[in-house]
Amino acid sequence: MASELATRYISIDDRLKKLEQHPVVALARRQEAILNRIAALASALGLDAGALQGPGPAATTATAAPPALLGISPDASPMQQRLEAELISKGCVSEARFVRVPADYYDQPLEFRRDCLGAASIDHLCKSIVMENTRAHESVTGWDDPKHSKYYCVIVQYTARLHADKLKVALCELGGRRFGRQYYNMRLAPEEVNDALTGYSHNAVSPIGMKEDLPIILSSKITQLDPPLFWMGAGEVDLKVGMDVQEFIEAYKERLFVIDCTYD
Repeated sequence: MASELATRYISIDDRLKKLEQHPVVALARRQEAILNRIAALASALGLDAGALQGPGPAATTATAAPPALLGISPDASPMQQRLEAELISKGCVSEARFVRVPADYYDQPLEFRRDCLGAASIDHLCKSIVMENTRAHESVTGWDDPKHSKYYCVIVQYTARLHADKLKVALCELGGRRFGRQYYNMRLAPEEVNDALTGYSHNAVSPIGMKEDLPIILSSKITQLDPPLFWMGAGEVDLKVGMDVQEFIEAYKERLFVIDCTYD
């Protein structure tokens, strides 16, 4: 009896050894060893091991929300910190690249500016301008209704030229033709109006953190950029910010409209 049990134990032990040598089991063991090394490295660096291991199945689905912007830069200027705080509050912005540029930035060609920011091309450089409807219907005095506003913050590429008539027609359609085209005449707002509405000065205007919640018009050509990261002003003349186009649209979707508003 004892001899028979011993034979059975030996047989089981042999099977376990063979199982350990199976390719699937061996792969699992290697993966376990790798994860253990990652966990040890994360612990040594004071990081979350899960962040180093990458997203799980739920995070890789097409509908998964991007990770939110992590925090406010402690050494940044008060302006940058304010803009970062607004983007964090949106809960859908995973990255915002703030860059300080040289004092002569606007005296240099677009290629120089591109290199300062590390932008993919000069087409990725954009500006924000405030446009005023100088013929707005008497009932339209402010910007509470984004589709019927007297003022709009319009974002276009530096390499493109704003087409005022295209913008006029598009805004008329956007408003459901509530007012005829004779009630639309889009012109660049005076500097003092720009400063009062945005809280920013010339060459520093940003759609982020504006003093007033003006409706935002984003040129449709910006949505076609590859890679989809565009650069714009960030509240100070020498401060610029780069953002993912779709994340920016999602962040301001309540008052943002994508419109073909530049010359072809």
